[in-house]
Amino acid sequence: MTDPDGATRRPPRLGMQKHKGHSSKQGNVAVTAVALQDHILRDLQLRNLSIADHCKTKVQQRDATSQSLRRNAKAVIDTGLKPAARGPKAEDPEEEYVLDPKPPPLTLAQKLGLFAAPPLPLSPGEWEKVKQRSVLQGDSMQPCPICREEFELRPQVLLSCSHVFHRACLQAFEKFTNKKTCPLCRRDQYQTRVIHDGAQLFKIKCATRLQACWRGHAVRKWYRDLRRAVPPTDPALRRKFFEGKFAEITRRMLRSYNTDIEGLFSEIDHCLAVNRSVLQQLEAGCGQELTEGDWEKIQMQALRREARECPICLTPLPTSGDRRQDPADTPRGQPSRAAVLLSCSHVFHHTCLLALEEFSVGDSCLFHACPLCRSCYQKKILEC
Repeated sequence: MTDPDGATRRPPRLGMQKHKGHSSKQGNVAVTAVALQDHILRDLQLRNLSIADHCKTKVQQRDATSQSLRRNAKAVIDTGLKPAARGPKAEDPEEEYVLDPKPPPLTLAQKLGLFAAPPLPLSPGEWEKVKQRSVLQGDSMQPCPICREEFELRPQVLLSCSHVFHRACLQAFEKFTNKKTCPLCRRDQYQTRVIHDGAQLFKIKCATRLQACWRGHAVRKWYRDLRRAVPPTDPALRRKFFEGKFAEITRRMLRSYNTDIEGLFSEIDHCLAVNRSVLQQLEAGCGQELTEGDWEKIQMQALRREARECPICLTPLPTSGDRRQDPADTPRGQPSRAAVLLSCSHVFHHTCLLALEEFSVGDSCLFHACPLCRSCYQKKILEC
């Protein structure tokens, strides 16, 4: 076969063209199979068998070896001084943030269009709508769906499907199932945001309980003070109220008394000794019998007083002229009122003095006191 220039050219081989088309088709099938296998392995999170992670594991092993060498070198030159803390700033306990702000890398199957790409990260407005849906459902007010315990102050996470869990509970669930699936709605490839609604509700609940306890304590104290001060209107309760008041006053009086038993007994012994000495003095003064000469002196002393009436009945005493009068001349029915002379020189009617001695039953039976001078006496009846 010749061309216009006169050069000969070989005709194309049909077999080679067919072979090239068949090999390209086989290559496309192989790439598709590899892409599907890698995507399935990534979906099952079997990262040790993933082709894409094989190079990463080697790099990670290399980085770990270099870090260990750096640590050993640092340990040799360590001077004992602690370096300044480096790293991200401390988290604000009230700040909300997304745990996975960047989407996962696309797999080969997703790049080839065999599978849909993962959803893009939610915007702040979309997260606000998700949170509003969770608030309307009251998820933060209910216990955690995994552990069935209150959220309290423990970390809390909100999923893009508007379900709420403990952060530790969700991590444990993902580790147990080896999948990233919502425990309630089974949604895959969800996004996670750390929130603090449960902690805020728990703080409000604790503050409400504290206020309720304090108000209850104040009301109970006020009611007890009122019951102590104001008597009730019911007769039975009123009687019990005054019985309690009387018992309280009695207890106060008993507490105010001196309960020194030894001091009380010593005071009683002292009083007995004083009384005993007084009795001994009375016995010494009144126990001696007076002689006729003593009685004459006492009678002369009584005459000097010129007592004309009995101090008890206030009637005239018999005079010396009356003493010489014959008793037969005394009117019938009127008893003879003889006079009696005491050792203290006081004169009374004998009958009046006897009546007074019988009347004074509280005094000592051995010694009587003179109605005027209150001294112990001996008496002598004056002859009429």
